[in-house]
Amino acid sequence: MASTIPDPQPGTGTARETPPPQPPSDRAGRVEAHGIDHIPDHERHGRPRQLFSVWAAANVNYLSLVTGGALILMGLTLWQALAVIVTGNLFWLLTGLLSISGPAAGAPSEVITRAMYGVRGNRVNNAVVGWLISVCYFALNLAAAATAAFALVEMAGITANTGVKVAVVMVVAALTLAIGVYGHAMIMKLYLPITLALTAAFAVVAVGVFRHTDFSYVPAEPLTGTDLWAVLAAGVTLIASAPLSYTTSADFSRYLPRTAPARSVVGWTFLGGFLPGAAVCSLGALAATVVDMTDPQAGLRQLLPDWFGPLLLLALVLGTIAINALTAYSAGLALQAVGIRIRRSLSVLADGTAAVALTLYGLLASDFLDTVSNVLQLTVVLLGPALAVYATDIVLRRNRYDGPALMDETPGGPFWYTAGVNPAGALALAGGVTVSALCVNTLYTGPIARALGGVDLALPAGLVTAALLYTLLTRGKLRAPTA
Repeated sequence: MASTIPDPQPGTGTARETPPPQPPSDRAGRVEAHGIDHIPDHERHGRPRQLFSVWAAANVNYLSLVTGGALILMGLTLWQALAVIVTGNLFWLLTGLLSISGPAAGAPSEVITRAMYGVRGNRVNNAVVGWLISVCYFALNLAAAATAAFALVEMAGITANTGVKVAVVMVVAALTLAIGVYGHAMIMKLYLPITLALTAAFAVVAVGVFRHTDFSYVPAEPLTGTDLWAVLAAGVTLIASAPLSYTTSADFSRYLPRTAPARSVVGWTFLGGFLPGAAVCSLGALAATVVDMTDPQAGLRQLLPDWFGPLLLLALVLGTIAINALTAYSAGLALQAVGIRIRRSLSVLADGTAAVALTLYGLLASDFLDTVSNVLQLTVVLLGPALAVYATDIVLRRNRYDGPALMDETPGGPFWYTAGVNPAGALALAGGVTVSALCVNTLYTGPIARALGGVDLALPAGLVTAALLYTLLTRGKLRAPTA
């Protein structure tokens, strides 16, 4: 099998090289022309610091408030909940690590993972870990945005009956998909002002919440022993599900020049996800010490001035549109990477249609808070091992990917492996998911979790197993880079 580690590219040793001006193919006012194809060097532009606003805008959202408040509802003290929030959000470091593969390859994550799974194996990976999980997250976030929008409609004197709810979901979805359809340049242009607007809105929320927070809050019956460890583990999994869901973070960094410093790409991605993620989740937990956060909107309105109620709801909707536009964008690329010959803009619309259907079911036929908690914890069974395989491959290859070679889908190509499947990646992912499933405790309880009294170790077990298996199975098969 030919080595998949490319020779060093000439003329790429200068990290300070001035990137070329922004090309016409990536302008905010037109639909992005590129899909999963390779971005040539002369079309690369931008700075790593632009990634901060992309991830920051996506993490000031309603779902973060919900999950932060849920930790208190699960029975944790305030300080235990805050420790869980910080720990869970540290997984943004892995999201940042995955981001560096974008500038190296000039390709999205959905294509780079051909190096791990092979051309055919990667189609299956994209169908499940890429497309299906993305559509589920799209639906959850759309439901969150719609819930806030329903309250805004009620404030306007309109009864939010079933017909109105359907219309609201469609409007929010349309705004979200418009950003996803226009693509990368539109995201880069909009997300800085969105970040500033959301920061201002949530600063007001923070003032109101801090004024009322019970910093000595302890539940009436504090958790101890195994019960405490079980909830702590479940809480970390719940919070970590946000950064783990972005196994596609290279999608938003692939237009950066290949000379973009890897540390900057990791750092700005991490800060953009960690700071707002930890802050907004913490606001949810702080508020839950004094109000009932089973209904976050009603609870927060008790802590804020009356005039700010509509602005808060608008901010919640805007933040969720921001995160969902990223999800829709990546889901569209995943659908292309599955092998469906469809333009990226149309694939985004197809994903949106599926997500809207799931959203309407989630809002009209099930309990939203239970659905959020269960789905986020269960997806970690897949996302943790998938992220571990990806991150391990980046480390083993020293982030050296040949973008044009990744586009070769022909038998005998560098990433065809065995019948189109890389056994190392497939077995590592399968092993990680299997071990993770044995340790999970959410919609069902795995045997290992049952033996541990309900402690859910699915996240660390899946990550470690997948990383170790991939390292062992690829040992000696990846040639070390030359100087």
